[in-house]
Amino acid sequence: MANSLTAAEAARRLGVKPATLYAYVSRGVLSRGKAADGRGSLFDAAEIERLARRGRPRRPAGTVDITVESAITEITADALRFRGFDATRLAVSRSFEEIAELLWTGELRRAEATRTGAGEPWHATPAALAVGRGAQAVLPAGILPLERLQVIVPAMATTDALRLQLDESAVLAAGRNIIAGMVDCLPSPSGSATAGSSAADASAADASAADASAADASDAADASAADASADTAAPASAGGTIAERLWSRLSDRRPSPGLLGALSAALVLLADHELAASTLAVRAAASVRADPYAVVGTGLGAMSGTLHGGASLGAETLLAAARDPADVPRVVGELLRRGEKVPGFGHFVYRGGDPRALALLDLVRRTAPKSGQLAVAEAVLAEMRHKSLPEPNIDFAVATLARVAGMVTGAGEAIFAVARTAGWIAHALEAYTGDDPLRPRAVYTGRPAIIEP
Repeated sequence: MANSLTAAEAARRLGVKPATLYAYVSRGVLSRGKAADGRGSLFDAAEIERLARRGRPRRPAGTVDITVESAITEITADALRFRGFDATRLAVSRSFEEIAELLWTGELRRAEATRTGAGEPWHATPAALAVGRGAQAVLPAGILPLERLQVIVPAMATTDALRLQLDESAVLAAGRNIIAGMVDCLPSPSGSATAGSSAADASAADASAADASAADASDAADASAADASADTAAPASAGGTIAERLWSRLSDRRPSPGLLGALSAALVLLADHELAASTLAVRAAASVRADPYAVVGTGLGAMSGTLHGGASLGAETLLAAARDPADVPRVVGELLRRGEKVPGFGHFVYRGGDPRALALLDLVRRTAPKSGQLAVAEAVLAEMRHKSLPEPNIDFAVATLARVAGMVTGAGEAIFAVARTAGWIAHALEAYTGDDPLRPRAVYTGRPAIIEP
C-alpha cells in the first residue's frame, strides 16, 4: 500500500490507542491493508489525515467497541476462515482433531499425528474421567448435556495439579484432556434422563420413512430407519475420534457414515467464530491468567445464553413442535403472533446467510434425503422464505442434524460446547502471551455525584 502508515503511526496521528484504531476498522470508518509479511497492518495515510482533520467519529449511545488483534479466525460477509483456510472446505476434508491443532498451533497436520499413536493421545486421564463421571452422575434427572458439561469441566480441573502451568505444550495437553473428558464423561443416551425424548420424537416423525430396508447400505436408508427395532450403538471406545465418541453419547442409533461425517463437519464449523460473546469472556479470563479449565468453564457459562450457543435448543424445540411438514405454518405462526423470533434464523455477522448453515444443511440433505425430520426442517425453511424472514444460521442446521440423527434433547448445545472448546483454547493461548489484562472501561450514565448537605 503506497503512502501507508503502520498501526502505531496511524494511532499516533489520530491520538488514539491501537485498540481504538482497530475499532474504527471494525465499524467501517477506516480501511486496512496487510504488510508485506502478511502479519502487520497498514493504513492509507490520506485516509488517516482526513479522519484526523474531521475529528473522532461519534459512536451511537449504548454501543461499545472492543477490538482484539488475533491470527486465529477471519470472518467476512460470506466466509469463515481458520488460519487462512476456508472452514466450509475443512469441514468436509479434515477431522475435528486436525482443526483443533490448526487453531492451536497454526499447522494443518495429518490426522495420524493428532490422534493416538504418532501424536499426543486424545483421551482424558483416568483420574479426570473418574471425577468427571462421578460429578455428573449425581445430578438431578432431566439435566441437559450442556448442564452436565458445566459440572464435568471444573470437576476434572481438580485432578490436574499442574493446570496453572501456562506454557504452550502444557496448555495443548490440557486442551486435549478437557475435550476428551467432556465427551467421555457424558452418560450414554440410555443412561441419561434426557434420552428418548428427542429420539422418540424423531422416530414418530420419521414413521413415514421407516419402511426403508435395514439392509440398504445407503446413508439415506440408515437415516430413515428410525424404528424402535434399530440396532443400539455401543459407546465408542476411547480410541475413536471425538466425533465417533460424541455420537455415542448423544444418540443410541448406529450412525451411518454420512451422518457421522455431518457431525464431524458440525464440530469443525463450530470450532471458532472470532470474538463471539463466549470467546470474549474466555480471552478476558485468560488475560488475567485463569487456567485452561477455568477458561473453558467461563466459555460454557457465556455460551449457554439463548442468544448464543443455547439458540440451538430453541431450534430443536421448534422442530419438535411440528407434527409433520404440514404443521409447520401453525408452529411458526404461533411464534410470530406471540411476538417471538423464530430461533435459528438470522445472524449479526452474516447478513446474506450463514455459510456454516448452508454447508451443514447440504450435508444432511445428501445423507438423509428421506428423513421425516429433514422434511419438517425443509418446511420451516420454506415458511421463513415465504415470509421473507432471515436465512437460517448454524444453530438451525445443528438442530436439524440432531433431530435427523435422533439425538437427545439439548444435543445441539453439547455439540457447540465441545467444538467451541477448541477455539477457546486457541484464544487462551493468544491471551496468555499478552502483557496486560483485557479490561474495558464503562461509560458512566448514572446519577451525578451527590454533595452531602
